[in-house]
Amino acid sequence: MDPSSTELQEFRELLRELTARVYRIEQALKPEPSPAAKPAAVSKATETPVVPPAVAEKKPVPPDFPPPPARTAASLPESDLESRIASHWFNRIGIAAVLIGVSYFLKFAFDNEWIGPAGRISTGLLAGIAVVVWSERFRSRGYRIFSYSLKALGIGVLYLSLWGAFQVYHLIPAGMAFLSMIVVTAATAAMAVAQDAEILAAFAMTGGFSTPLLLSTGQNRELQLFTYVAILDLGALALVVFKPWRRLLLLSYAGTLLLYLGWYFAYYSRSELRLTLAFATLFFAIYAIAPLVARDPVNQNNFFVAVPLFLAFVNAGVYFLQVYAMLEEVDKSSTAWFALALAAVYIFLSRQVRVRSASPPVSQTLHFLHLALAVGFITIALPIRLNAHWITIGWFVEAAVLLWVASRVRSDFLNAFAIAALSLGVVRLLVIDNFYTTTLIFNARMATFAVAIAVLGLTAWYGGARRDEAAKMVAAGAVILLNVIALVALSRETSDYFLRQMSMRSTPWTTNNWADYRHIQIVRDFTYSALWMSYGTMLMVVGFWRRSAFVRWQALVLIAVTTMKVFVYDVGQLDRVYRILSFIVLGVLLLAISFVYQRDLLQLSTRRRSEERPADA
Repeated sequence: MDPSSTELQEFRELLRELTARVYRIEQALKPEPSPAAKPAAVSKATETPVVPPAVAEKKPVPPDFPPPPARTAASLPESDLESRIASHWFNRIGIAAVLIGVSYFLKFAFDNEWIGPAGRISTGLLAGIAVVVWSERFRSRGYRIFSYSLKALGIGVLYLSLWGAFQVYHLIPAGMAFLSMIVVTAATAAMAVAQDAEILAAFAMTGGFSTPLLLSTGQNRELQLFTYVAILDLGALALVVFKPWRRLLLLSYAGTLLLYLGWYFAYYSRSELRLTLAFATLFFAIYAIAPLVARDPVNQNNFFVAVPLFLAFVNAGVYFLQVYAMLEEVDKSSTAWFALALAAVYIFLSRQVRVRSASPPVSQTLHFLHLALAVGFITIALPIRLNAHWITIGWFVEAAVLLWVASRVRSDFLNAFAIAALSLGVVRLLVIDNFYTTTLIFNARMATFAVAIAVLGLTAWYGGARRDEAAKMVAAGAVILLNVIALVALSRETSDYFLRQMSMRSTPWTTNNWADYRHIQIVRDFTYSALWMSYGTMLMVVGFWRRSAFVRWQALVLIAVTTMKVFVYDVGQLDRVYRILSFIVLGVLLLAISFVYQRDLLQLSTRRRSEERPADA
């Protein structure tokens, strides 16, 4: 009996008791009529009988209500700590104590050979069945928790008795022990459905996944083991379709994973690749479908909402690692294609989840989680399949595709993954990639930098087209990063040119030709300054043309850095001619910029508020 229905019944009994007491008090306090008034009343009643005969002839008798039942610990609210300790934990501890005491007694009886092996197993089986049957007596009286505890005890005794009959005393063959345990598991699952008890279903799952461990003989029986596990998983899937028992998915998945890993590390070999891959795919498919078809619980708390999300994420990661471990030693490219196929599967699931799932909070989050997993597997596939700078180009292309899709479906979620892929590409390009070039400009490095610049320009364009502040900030960061990458690309090309000039000599550099080596260094350093000043000038022109203070500020920063280089480094390192050129060019550039700002040739002061676009590139 549910505690809430028990409290309602108690309230009804209390109300009935109060009603009876009030009625008896009213009857006791009612005044008796005077003798003189009685004849008049009788004659009046004779002349005009207005009172119904049933009321006149028969007095209502108050019903005999039983006293309200005493409140038990099981009916107290769960927040009552005292009741919870007494009714729940003392119950569990008491059952454990009884089990331990009986175990000691049986051990004492076994040691003294009071009971033979067959008698011991029979006693255990009969005791387990008796405890399960006896527990129904308590359930019928409303003591559900105590009843389930007794069932757990009886079911555990049955499993241990069958284990002892096979492993310890060898009284029955493995097949009979296995079928007997299946019967116990099926009976427990049937009781769970009949009594609508999730805890009994958990007992059935625990016993079912413990059966292979209890009956293990140390032999490799992959087909039998994983077929049995698949049946258990399908049973758990059927339960969550018809019952809101999502926690069973976590329990069954944990049991499946433990059995799979235990078998894999003990018995797996490359010759069993196809069968193992087939079973791993079957397990993955079951738990990929489960979040879509699992019935929604009545109590939508955070835990029940998080169960399908957690299961979907863990199932995807574990399955990929399983297949990766098996395929890596066979064919590395196959792993990359597998990751792309898995991404396609999750794109398909993301489209199905909104139709299949009935819970809006779970449906929307699960939809985005599937998209995230798809993007993640695409990102993983690129470094597996590609090499060197092709990985970087792949991440940039992925970012561009995600930006385009996100703009079409208006998804900030995909925009976030596009930025993540773009960040990976930029970091790899600037920190990891090491190019070996034989030609200037038209080489793999400049091609990779050009792709990065194009994608950053696309990011700035998409961000500038939106009106929210977050998009404007992303666009501004993309513009800055675009200019940095362009400047780094040109600087590295300059460095490679002069390194090639130094390496073209047929004779090694010595103190005799040190002057020539020093001349090449001076020209290189001057070229750096000229390049940076030219790029700063270009940015300043673009800033004036676009009336963008944001771009002009970047130009000012770059020119300031170049100015510091000229005054700090070029003065002491460059030759006289290049030093003069550096100062003259820098001075003319600074004077020109100053003149434009002082004369306000573009009338920036009158148009700044209405026309300037801070994040416009």
